[in-house]
Amino acid sequence: MTVQHIDTAHTTLAERIARWFAAGQPAIAIPGLALRRAEAPSAPVSSTLAPSLCVIAQGAKRVVLGDEVYVYDAHHFLLTAVDLPVMAQVLEASPEQPYLGLILQLDLRVVAQLLVDSHLPPPRMPSHRRGIAVSPVSLSLLNAFGRLLDLLDAPDDIPILAPLIQREILYRLLVGEQGPRLRQMATAGSQSHQIARAIDWLKTHYSQTLRVDDLAEFAQMSTSAFHHHFRALTSMSPLQFQKWLRLHEARRLMLTECMDAANAAFQVGYESASQFSREYSRLFGAPPLRDITSLRRVAVGERG
Repeated sequence: MTVQHIDTAHTTLAERIARWFAAGQPAIAIPGLALRRAEAPSAPVSSTLAPSLCVIAQGAKRVVLGDEVYVYDAHHFLLTAVDLPVMAQVLEASPEQPYLGLILQLDLRVVAQLLVDSHLPPPRMPSHRRGIAVSPVSLSLLNAFGRLLDLLDAPDDIPILAPLIQREILYRLLVGEQGPRLRQMATAGSQSHQIARAIDWLKTHYSQTLRVDDLAEFAQMSTSAFHHHFRALTSMSPLQFQKWLRLHEARRLMLTECMDAANAAFQVGYESASQFSREYSRLFGAPPLRDITSLRRVAVGERG
């Protein structure tokens, strides 16, 4: 692989992504695939990253998990193997050289089946146990994404060919530098897989009172081991993770369903409106009413 070849692959991928934004925000017909474009660096945005592979064709981005910073660009991809609460920020973008990237959500069930089908060896323990990592992007991975984007011009081929290319992408990940991390997440019985199951439970039961002992039992781990591995994977405790989920859902309820702060707080499990307001301000940088008003103002400006 030469530098020239990989630079050509970056340029080609950037052109393919840019073309789909030429007529506005594109609707992507390939399940699990999203395209991103920005003409200026952004402020940090709080969000939850699902298990996914993030590839940049042009520009650079920063993701913060707890007190750890992950910067990636056209030469590096970001892999998240479990749902993680992060702060994300576009670092390099301009009207002349916009940020262009894509996100492919990862189905760990497909990863597990691919492990069986390909007879890959059992995973060795990754040296760094976070559920997130940055690695150099390979030419084979860029080419696979190029072929995946080509299918957007042939929608009738998507149901048959897109899953095959996505399996190829997963295979490239599994045999690459981040393979052990991904295999740990997909292998039933591994500690990472058990924590991932607990996170899935939290995502659908965040409004309920959380007893960590019960969640540890659900994950089939001792409470102390559960605490240790949960923090190792996500950089926060189960209670902090639940709080993050609650606050993001409350923000969504206020923004998209016009719910007032008190009702949104109650809906996601808070009993104290003042506690909700304090924790909301700490996470989003402003009290609920001011934050939602600002978000709506930005949305109106973007539509205009």
